[in-house]
Amino acid sequence: MKRLIDKILGRLYFYPLKKFIPYVTFRYAACGGLNMVLDWTLYFILYNFILRKENVDLGFVVISPYIAAFLIVFPITFFTGFWLNNNIAFHGSPLKNGVKMSRYLMVVCVSLLINYFGLKLLVEHFHIYPTPSKILVTLAATAVSYFSQKYFTFRRHTA
Repeated sequence: MKRLIDKILGRLYFYPLKKFIPYVTFRYAACGGLNMVLDWTLYFILYNFILRKENVDLGFVVISPYIAAFLIVFPITFFTGFWLNNNIAFHGSPLKNGVKMSRYLMVVCVSLLINYFGLKLLVEHFHIYPTPSKILVTLAATAVSYFSQKYFTFRRHTA
């Protein structure tokens, strides 16, 4: 699977892109884009068709459907995102996988907080629909995540 993705990305990285975007940034954007589309698709399906836009009552707490969908999708995209970043976007980091995984988890936790509070703000205070809110919040969290992953989680040199 890794070789197939590498081959596809190599063919998609053509001249105009090469002039403006470094290959590592292109690879991160492609992997992140793939994981983001997976995230949005799963979120949309869960929110609209599985949870049916209804609160989830766990007995001790009631979770709004847009937060419940987010919490269900999160573990799936966490692992697909780590695999894509570790094996495709930032391959070649000398750090051990356990170190990278724990750092990735820290960065993702920051992203999780951005997502949670962003969704709460956009949906509850600005009354924007949940799916567009999720898209806007994801884009903001992606900018923070890229620099954190490149210079912290998957950095190429050790200090």
